[in-house]
Amino acid sequence: MVRNITFDKIIPKLKSEYFNPRWSKRLPPIEELIFTVLTQHTSDINAEKAFKNLMKNLKDFETVLITPKYKIAELIRQGGLANIKSERIVGILFEIKKRTGSLNIDFLGDMQMTEARDWLTSIKGIGLKTASCVLAFSFGFPVIPVDTHVHRVSQRIGLIKEKVSADLAHALLEDQIAPEERYGFHVLMINHGRKQCHARNPKCETCILNEECKYKSSKTNKKKNVRL
Repeated sequence: MVRNITFDKIIPKLKSEYFNPRWSKRLPPIEELIFTVLTQHTSDINAEKAFKNLMKNLKDFETVLITPKYKIAELIRQGGLANIKSERIVGILFEIKKRTGSLNIDFLGDMQMTEARDWLTSIKGIGLKTASCVLAFSFGFPVIPVDTHVHRVSQRIGLIKEKVSADLAHALLEDQIAPEERYGFHVLMINHGRKQCHARNPKCETCILNEECKYKSSKTNKKKNVRL
């Protein structure tokens, strides 16, 4: 693990600004998996509404598996990309049932972290972020799901380079951050991305990470050059 001095500076600041995250199980693994699929390219709020509507009407994933995809799409419409996600959800459930004989993936908790993540990502429709969410939130594995907020803020403060993809960022960030700090890092970076470091018009003037932020420095230099 290569420790990054920037990380050692930002985490105490983020904790003082927000809170000190403590892990607690969010959803059972199979539910976390499908919920995370629904979060793709939409907000957690919309995904939660879509997930609740799906469960309210179909009750369990065995029923989802045998339900026509167009009906599933109707139920998850609020989560966006309904036709694509319904296809993806059914495909994932079918493959899990084919491999294991059930729709229970609790056994992943008995695997090594890398083995469990490889098992999930070997299924079409499950990427690194989705797999990492399941492992982090349902099992407490020391992984860092790199969503759009984590990716953006990490680039701006210099934990990863500007052109590093979200997939590559998983390994690079985990290499810098001690296992016991990874869950807290993920939660704090999401909070900061939502409340301060927006994709457009970030609140740089009031940001507690101004001293570490390369993005803020580049903005300031551009303004100086314009004045010249």
